[in-house]
Amino acid sequence: MTLIRSEHLIQSVADALQYISYYHPLDFIKAINEAYEKEESPAARDAMAQILINSRLCAEGKRPICQDTGIVTVFLKIGMNVQWEGELSVADMVNEGVRRAYLLPVNVLRASILSDPAGARQNTKDNTPGVIHTELVPGDRIDVKLAAKGGGSENKAKLAMLNPSDNIADWVEQTLPTMGAGWCPPGMLGIGIGGTAEKAMLLAKESLMDPIDIHEVRQRGAANRIEELRLEIMDRANALGIGAQGVGGLTTVVDVKILDYPTHAASLPVAMIPNCAATRHVHFMLDGTGVAELTPPSLDEWPEITWDVGPRARKVDLDSLTQEDIAHWQPGETLLLSGTLLTGRDAAHKRLLSMLDKGEDLPEGVDFDNKFIYYVGPVDPVRDEVIGPAGPTTATRMDKFSGDLLAKTGLIGMIGKAERGPTGIAAIKEHRAVYLMAVGGAAYLVSKAIRKARIVAFEDLGMEAIHEFVVDEMPVTVAVDVKGTSIHQTGPALWKQKIAEEHALEIS
Repeated sequence: MTLIRSEHLIQSVADALQYISYYHPLDFIKAINEAYEKEESPAARDAMAQILINSRLCAEGKRPICQDTGIVTVFLKIGMNVQWEGELSVADMVNEGVRRAYLLPVNVLRASILSDPAGARQNTKDNTPGVIHTELVPGDRIDVKLAAKGGGSENKAKLAMLNPSDNIADWVEQTLPTMGAGWCPPGMLGIGIGGTAEKAMLLAKESLMDPIDIHEVRQRGAANRIEELRLEIMDRANALGIGAQGVGGLTTVVDVKILDYPTHAASLPVAMIPNCAATRHVHFMLDGTGVAELTPPSLDEWPEITWDVGPRARKVDLDSLTQEDIAHWQPGETLLLSGTLLTGRDAAHKRLLSMLDKGEDLPEGVDFDNKFIYYVGPVDPVRDEVIGPAGPTTATRMDKFSGDLLAKTGLIGMIGKAERGPTGIAAIKEHRAVYLMAVGGAAYLVSKAIRKARIVAFEDLGMEAIHEFVVDEMPVTVAVDVKGTSIHQTGPALWKQKIAEEHALEIS
């Protein structure tokens, strides 16, 4: 019988969440660096350079890789010979660990969890509760797999109840392009096969907890049907040409993980959940001897990446910009933004448009005339920071607001993550505005370009409040120009064709 003290699980969870907030798994860094080294698409290569530089900065500064510090997911396998000291439930212990981690003063993490999701959607302020899956197993130890999953990638989860005769790889190849780039590729695909609908989803999520090993599988050859399927899906996924951040390129997926489970003869449940470029997970054991020990990786494990787009980038003064100026920008062009911009996400957009519909003036300090809005919910600053990590959020969520905001405010451009949908592109084209893309998964790097920050409206919305940022050479890419041309449509199409042509040459 092993005695596990409540405090040991609580502090282990807290330590693990802090650890994964600023340390990428080294297998992931190696995989992204290998993809970066072989990438031929300049835009995708730039994106991966920013991801790798950001990762090293976070490891050095112990600050979050991404401003979306995730919803906590925990898989617990508890030995049946474990005895607990204390009266808290296992869920309460885990959630106390979450609370400690997210409120730690030296590295405050963003609280993103809302209670009453179909109603008031009130922030719980401490990122609790986590999503906890518990299994009793033989033994006298506790096995903990823990992740912090960002909303952008979690929102792209897919489930299909296929027919037993359907081809799983076909379904993945058809489904992946419909997910857009909001999951911040390059990353991993977790796939669950079998069981029931909910079991397939759990299998997909748990599969993402395992280390990247697809290259080893390819080198030695597949040992079973699951490994054959992993290799086939990875090859077909990368042949789509989606690329880093969806701008087109050679690498979309760095690994495909699959877990399966027996299923009904009439069923073939298949779930797919992506892990983003800010993948965060860790695995530890508790055996009664104390808090789990997590060894910091050596900074020598990170590649030395230099990235200077200055010579080929257009420098932009946001404070003197006009609609005539933006008309000359081209899709795929790199810009360095300096000057003042305002921020706003879903809740702020909804409130702003409600005020405008009622004929009310916008709050003092909120003037969008010839300005840009940045879709971001930053992490609170610590120490001498102006603002914490401040990477972009998924832009498609703002599509339904964009037409009215462009028409009613004098706004000329937007900055976010990934592609715009048909509604957003139509609004951009109609109002001759532009959409710029910042790299998802490079939040700390982006924050280094922010020189001043203050809340100007809706402070009660927490991380969704409207901020005014003064930025200095903030790197972005023109993703949709005034004509409505989107690099997220042209880029993948171009690289899909290039990859197909290269494959045809190899065969011939």
